[in-house]
Amino acid sequence: MKSDPPATAGLLCPMPVSAVGEIRMAHGGGGRMSQDLLERVILPRLGRRAAELHDAAVLAPQAGSWAVATDAFVVRPLFFPGGDIGSLAVYGTVNDLLMAGAQPVALTLSLILEEGLPLEVLERVLDSVRDASRRCGIHVVAGDTKVVGRGEADGLYLTMTGLGRVVPGYAPHPRHVRAGDRILVSGDLGRHGLAILNAREALGFEGDLNSDCAPLSEPVEALMAAVDAADLRVMRDVTRGGLSAVLHEIAAAAGLSFQITEAAIPVDAPVRAACALLGLDPLQLACEGRFIAIVSPQCEAAALAALRGCTSSVGAVRIGRVVAGSGVCLEDPLGMRRPMLWGSGEMLPRIC
Repeated sequence: MKSDPPATAGLLCPMPVSAVGEIRMAHGGGGRMSQDLLERVILPRLGRRAAELHDAAVLAPQAGSWAVATDAFVVRPLFFPGGDIGSLAVYGTVNDLLMAGAQPVALTLSLILEEGLPLEVLERVLDSVRDASRRCGIHVVAGDTKVVGRGEADGLYLTMTGLGRVVPGYAPHPRHVRAGDRILVSGDLGRHGLAILNAREALGFEGDLNSDCAPLSEPVEALMAAVDAADLRVMRDVTRGGLSAVLHEIAAAAGLSFQITEAAIPVDAPVRAACALLGLDPLQLACEGRFIAIVSPQCEAAALAALRGCTSSVGAVRIGRVVAGSGVCLEDPLGMRRPMLWGSGEMLPRIC
C-alpha cells in the first residue's frame, strides 16, 4: 500500500542550490539558497568568512566620541561613467563621516535584491564595494540581504551605515560659522549629476562627463592637518541639491548670509554647455567627490594650499564669504547681487 506524501512535500523547492544564474525569491528565504548566496557570492567578495558570522559585529573598544552616518542608494543606472552603486555607497557614507571630523572605522551593508537580477551584476557591485572599502582602509563588518519580487526594486538597492571616531578637538558644525569667514570649494561642480543623466537617457554628450565619485579622505586629512580645529568652522559634501542646497542649509543653520562670487564658482566647460542646452542650473547638480569648507579668514591661504596639494582637490578655490544677515546671494562681475536659487523639487531624481 502506498502511503501519502508528507504534508510539507508540496512546499519544498527542488531548485538546485548553486546552479542558478540570477536572484530568486528563495535567495531571501533564509534557507539553503540564502546560505549559498551568502557563502558563494557575498562573503568572499567582502573578504569575510561564514565562520565569522554572528548576529552582530563586535568592534574593538576605542576612546573618544563617535560619529554614525547612514544612507540609502537607489541610483539608476547601476553603473555609470566614473562609478557605480557599490563605490557610490562606500564613498558617500565615508564622506559623510569625514564631514563630521571623524575617521571611518567600519561599514555595514544592506542589500535589497530584485528577483531576476543576474548574479554577475550583483558580483560586480560587491567587487566594487570591496575595492572602494579597501581604498578607504575599512571593511564591511555586518550586513543583511532581502529579496523582493520582479519589478519592485529596479535591480538592486543598497543601504550603508558607517561608524567613525571623531578626531579629538574637531567638531565642525554650522554653529561655529562667523561673519568674515571664507567659503572654499574643493573642485569643479555638477559632473556627477550630469554624468548620471547622460548615461540614463543616452543623451550622447561628449567630453569629461564622468562622475566625480571619490572618497574625500586625502583632502580632508590635509585640511585638518593644516588648519587649527577652531579655524575649521564646518565642512559639507556637495551631494543632492548641489552647491545651492548646501549653502542655503548651512547659512540657515548658522543664522548668517553668504555672499558668493559667481565668476569664482568652478564649473567645467562641458558641464556648463550641457546645462545651458538642457536648461539646468549647474549649481543645483549633485557631486559625489566635492565638499565645501568654511574657514576663518586668517587660515584661508593655508587651507587652500593644503587642498591644492591633493590630487582630488587641486582645483580648490574661494567662492565667497560670510556676512551678517540671512540667505545666499550671487554677485556677478558687475557687482550686482541676486538671490541664489534653491531648488524646490527633484531636478534629477535617483542620482545617488
